[in-house]
Amino acid sequence: MKAMILAAGRGERMRPLTDNCPKPLLDVGGTPLIGWHLKHLAAAGVTEVVINHAWLGGLIEAALGDGSAYGVRIAYSPETTALETAGGIARALPLLGDAPFAVINGDVFTDYDFGALAGVAERMRANDAIRAHLVLTPKAGYPTGRDLAIAPDGLAKACDEGDAPMTFCGIAVYHPAFFAGVPQGQASPLLPHFLTAMARRQVGAERFEGLWLDVGTVERLEYAGKIARSCVHDG
Repeated sequence: MKAMILAAGRGERMRPLTDNCPKPLLDVGGTPLIGWHLKHLAAAGVTEVVINHAWLGGLIEAALGDGSAYGVRIAYSPETTALETAGGIARALPLLGDAPFAVINGDVFTDYDFGALAGVAERMRANDAIRAHLVLTPKAGYPTGRDLAIAPDGLAKACDEGDAPMTFCGIAVYHPAFFAGVPQGQASPLLPHFLTAMARRQVGAERFEGLWLDVGTVERLEYAGKIARSCVHDG
């Protein structure tokens, strides 16, 4: 299984830190934020990684190189202007191949076991009725986008009245066919494609209650650093 890390965002809420440093390279406990993903992917045996970039992308390539320092092999998918999430993934499809692949937001900090995604990808290969699998977590105490929920049959759905609201972790497995309707070379967010596929019963989901943090503010960046340093110290 290959994995893609999304790293093209401008990081407006993190300015001025992101004026001269791309958000994925911000320091978290002595390691770049994106470096934690690379370490965890390598530990899980996922070594073929694609990274997209737009804002200050050259700095990302200079810092990470071919990925060998992290035990992975990196291919880059540069974007002249950010294509948003679905657009960026669609652009990178030639690098990702024909099999289901994992996608991870570059601006989250988590202890989710990426090794579990390989099993999801294998099941998706055997059941092509499912085009996406989302990792969801109980709603955070800060805004994180559209609330989702898990239906009794294990499929993802938009959160309705009476559902337990959940947040998409920015961790997923996709079949390449999920992006068939995404216009090439145009900015396109994921949510509309999620909702269309959910209506077609094509999106599975799982609940995750471990460490997950949307590193979207300076305060949460500092909190992630404290957690990382504590983990290193405890280890």
